[in-house]
Amino acid sequence: MHVPDGFLDLPTSIATGVVAAAGIAVALPVARREATDDLKAPMVGIVATLIFAAQMVNFPVGAGTSGHLMGGALAAVLVGPGTGVLCLSVVLIVQAFLFADGGVTALGTNITLIGIVTVLVGWAFFRGLMRVLPGGRATVVAASAVAAFVSVPAAAAVFALLFAVGGTVAVPFDLLMTAMLGWHAVVGVGEAVVTGLVVSAVLATRPDLVYGARFVRPSRRVPEEARV
Repeated sequence: MHVPDGFLDLPTSIATGVVAAAGIAVALPVARREATDDLKAPMVGIVATLIFAAQMVNFPVGAGTSGHLMGGALAAVLVGPGTGVLCLSVVLIVQAFLFADGGVTALGTNITLIGIVTVLVGWAFFRGLMRVLPGGRATVVAASAVAAFVSVPAAAAVFALLFAVGGTVAVPFDLLMTAMLGWHAVVGVGEAVVTGLVVSAVLATRPDLVYGARFVRPSRRVPEEARV
């Protein structure tokens, strides 16, 4: 979903740049609170590298945009939403300046869509599911996968809205929204599978490194003496 230079007009690009800068500023203190031990820094590096590699695999979606795995929900579950925003932002900055993946003038737009929307939407759905589903590692994996799936078309929908406001290409809004949601629903399935597999693998080996695992609801066991 990397947006190229010139796809949105200058005022819209500036506005998304302000949103991106504000999101990063808010994420910094949140990330500091999420860093509970010395293992957090290596984990952040691993997550950023994994997402960087996944995002480099692109395929065309249409109207000048590309689709790929985003990793927002995955980052939020593994290292926390604040740290996730920072991870995605660093990845997108490196991609824009060193690999020309996404326009430099559209960097704020890409950070807003991929680095903020996917993380926050994914984390919101993950936390919501963790509150209502029974506790356990399987719940963490399932909630992560569902959150990842939802986060991708959510970012696509926000992009379509931004295009409706400041798009520079003559593409009907309904067609663009339909195309973006359709393609990114497919991407979302892949995102859900990859996120579920990665979270499951880390939980199986080092559950203490999964930030989202701390929100597992304790199981309510009936005391032995209360059983009939």
